[in-house]
Amino acid sequence: MQPRKRRQFSREFKEEAVRLTTEGGQSMAQVARDLDLRPNLLRRWKKELAGESRGGASAIDEAEELRQLRKENARLRMEREILKKAVAIFSEFQR
Repeated sequence: MQPRKRRQFSREFKEEAVRLTTEGGQSMAQVARDLDLRPNLLRRWKKELAGESRGGASAIDEAEELRQLRKENARLRMEREILKKAVAIFSEFQR
């Protein structure tokens, strides 16, 4: 008995297989049997695709957003300190 060759599946195939379970009304086990897949593979694809739509691919975007927010936060803190000093200077002139 020869070992089974490892099959590779395109992203489109994976998306369509997962779509059959979510929108097609078929059970994951039935779709796996129809496509000659193991159910755990289909579950993994579903989890991976769900992760990408929620943040897998957007993790980079979130990191960039965090970097920008930290930069803006530092700038706002500096502006606040400058304004505090300006208020102190102007309040001395008022006396």
